[in-house]
Amino acid sequence: MKNLKKDLGAVNKELKALAKKTESLITIVDKLGKPLSVKKPKAKATKVKTGKKALLKKSAGTLTSTGQVIKIIKGSKAGIDVSKLKEKTGFDDKKLSNIVHRAFKRGQIKRVGRGVYKVK
Repeated sequence: MKNLKKDLGAVNKELKALAKKTESLITIVDKLGKPLSVKKPKAKATKVKTGKKALLKKSAGTLTSTGQVIKIIKGSKAGIDVSKLKEKTGFDDKKLSNIVHRAFKRGQIKRVGRGVYKVK
């Protein structure tokens, strides 16, 4: 029984020594595995303008698609539905849906009814 305890104690010490060696090897491998740091030039973040001021700056020359839609919506006092917007602009359903959704999120237009929009 005493021999068994001695043997288990020796095995325990060997396992702890092996654990320390493997941890040190892991740290060495991690250091070797890291790529050399190459500094890349970072692109500067530009602030995207949204809202009425951005729309006015874009509409100085030619109107964007969003500008065209908002101009048409401004022209109707009671609001305009999507089908009439489609007739007047000639845009397909997906493009018109994206424009209206984006303008609504920006707060440029509001919903008067289902599919009917008006300028705020």
